[in-house]
Amino acid sequence: MAASLSSTTHTAARSAASASGPRTTDRLAALVADIRAAVGRGLPPDPTAYLVGEKLAPHLGAPGLLTPGQCEGDPERYRQHLLHAEADGSFSVVALVWLPGQRTSVHDHVSWCVTGVHQGEEHERRYRLLPADPPGGRARLVATEDVVNPQGSVCGFAPPGDIHRVWNGGSDKAVSIHVYGADISRLGSSVRRVYDLPADR
Repeated sequence: MAASLSSTTHTAARSAASASGPRTTDRLAALVADIRAAVGRGLPPDPTAYLVGEKLAPHLGAPGLLTPGQCEGDPERYRQHLLHAEADGSFSVVALVWLPGQRTSVHDHVSWCVTGVHQGEEHERRYRLLPADPPGGRARLVATEDVVNPQGSVCGFAPPGDIHRVWNGGSDKAVSIHVYGADISRLGSSVRRVYDLPADR
């Protein structure tokens, strides 16, 4: 199966944080403190993602959460703004900015993740990996669900079973807040693998 997967790091979105670190608004600082308390409970990935989602939801759409610069897109590809990386590497917060038509590849993740739509809407297609049949053949991906996530929606997940593709299918810019149980300032991306396999589109 490994030969059917691309192991290259997902490079479509790069962090826009400056060398001195991202600028933090008061509201973002409050959100980070709430996330820190939830993660600090030391629960397994699934309940941690649930608790973090509860903390994120009230902040989505709030005008004081992000700076104007943290909502800027890139005409070439969706853009990642690193908002916070916890000093011990236990979690990171990023904003992803999507101009109309921009999308990810099909991918999975290095850790649990919580996503909340701050502005606009995100489209998502979730997949299940089917092993090669017959053995020695090529594995394939089967689409299991199509979701449209409007402003204010929150979803969380933890590997395995976290394969998806995300895109902006609307006519306006979309901004989403992602919380990962990993140090994105070090990794550069939450993506573990990009899937180059036959897939339901």
